[in-house]
Amino acid sequence: MPDNTKHDATLPIRVLIADDHQLLLDGIGSLLSSFPGVELVGQASDGHQVVEKFTALQPDITLMDLQMPGLSGIEAIAAIRATYPLARIIVLTTYKGDAQVLRAIAAGASGYMLKSSLRHELLTAIQNVHAGRRHFTPEVEAEMTRYASADVLSNRELEVLQLVAQGNSNRATGTLLSIKEETVKAHMSTILAKLGAKDRTHAVTIALRRGILDA
Repeated sequence: MPDNTKHDATLPIRVLIADDHQLLLDGIGSLLSSFPGVELVGQASDGHQVVEKFTALQPDITLMDLQMPGLSGIEAIAAIRATYPLARIIVLTTYKGDAQVLRAIAAGASGYMLKSSLRHELLTAIQNVHAGRRHFTPEVEAEMTRYASADVLSNRELEVLQLVAQGNSNRATGTLLSIKEETVKAHMSTILAKLGAKDRTHAVTIALRRGILDA
């Protein structure tokens, strides 16, 4: 893949968009057309398609939705970066939860923006990431700072919380995970402490808001 750090300033920044909503694809495409020095080179509507389009088009910047059919945005980012480690990808999403952001960064994203901020922030984000810098919407940065020192749930605690979120009792959760009900209760106590939650319902609410659990 070309080294974007040596991009010819006389050439437009080539952008690929991935989102499963055609209206949003059209809206972002229209917005990009108003930006000087930016060129829309392709669109994709699912995770597999964006990986294929990236390979074919070799864009400078990819704008990636998180919630897509086929491969999720996180999976698509990881797949692209595994083959093209210099790929520069900006997540566009409605989710500002810190856990989602950290997963995106771990997968290889260089930026994370809320869709509500596109009109006044997208060009700056594209320019920053293209120049080798990271870009995060201020609300996202605030969320990350707020939970920077928060304890991370273990894989088992995540499994317990996911089953509780689905409406399972402690006994049912234990049966599904082949562990004792008392062990489930112990895990729930730890989960409540780590999330700063008052009860099971509050824990699920916090986990959904932070992106620890998918809505």
